[in-house]
Amino acid sequence: MTGSMQGKVALVTGGASGIGRAAAIIFAREGASVTIADTSIEPGEAVAQEIRSAGGNAIFVKTDVTCEDDIRKMVAKTVETFGGLDAAFNNAGTSGSFSTAATCTNEEWDRVMDINARSVSLCMKHEIPELLKRGGGGILNTASRAGDSGSPNMYTYITSKHAVVGMTRAAAIDFATRGIRVNALCPGFTYTGMIADAAKGAGLPPLEDVAKLMVPMQRIAEAEEQGEVAVFLCSDRASYITGHAMPVDGGMSATH
Repeated sequence: MTGSMQGKVALVTGGASGIGRAAAIIFAREGASVTIADTSIEPGEAVAQEIRSAGGNAIFVKTDVTCEDDIRKMVAKTVETFGGLDAAFNNAGTSGSFSTAATCTNEEWDRVMDINARSVSLCMKHEIPELLKRGGGGILNTASRAGDSGSPNMYTYITSKHAVVGMTRAAAIDFATRGIRVNALCPGFTYTGMIADAAKGAGLPPLEDVAKLMVPMQRIAEAEEQGEVAVFLCSDRASYITGHAMPVDGGMSATH
């Protein structure tokens, strides 16, 4: 396994499924040693084993990203196992439930903001000191097209993803001269369990039909297409990109 991440160490939160799983496998394919962090133990262990079976290095660390102590242990285990940290993909998230500013409960607000926004801040808090020890590196935070736009009945999700874009830009500026690049991935419609569950909850028609109406490319992305961009943005090949919220949405962001 050789490539853009050869000899590097990467960690991926939400790495047991979807975009996180795809990115973890691509990180390893490109030569990185990878920590997969997730609350789902069996799927997470399976991703790590898949990487090891292909000749790569990977571990799974059970991590609840709403718990700062779990995040601290996740980073410490990565450093203990692989000797440092060069790249972090803070990808764990939730779609939340469908609500408006008038119907959102305090419990729903706290849950979505904890998972989608506060966790990203906590991850960066513990990742950045380790990246500095290596002379810098790449951080990528998963936002969404919803991080720069609005949609009906998605009040908490949209708010949380706007927060991710904001903290990404702020952190990018703070560490721009210290070798750390911080960007955000803004996926459009992508085949993942989360978007399937969200679409079902919203009573949407089949996603393929939605894509034909809303996406210029008239199709839904594969998780691997998002993962390829994620690994690129974390690699030295993206050495002059920081503070950027990268839409990977089949052209949707070009329409308005």
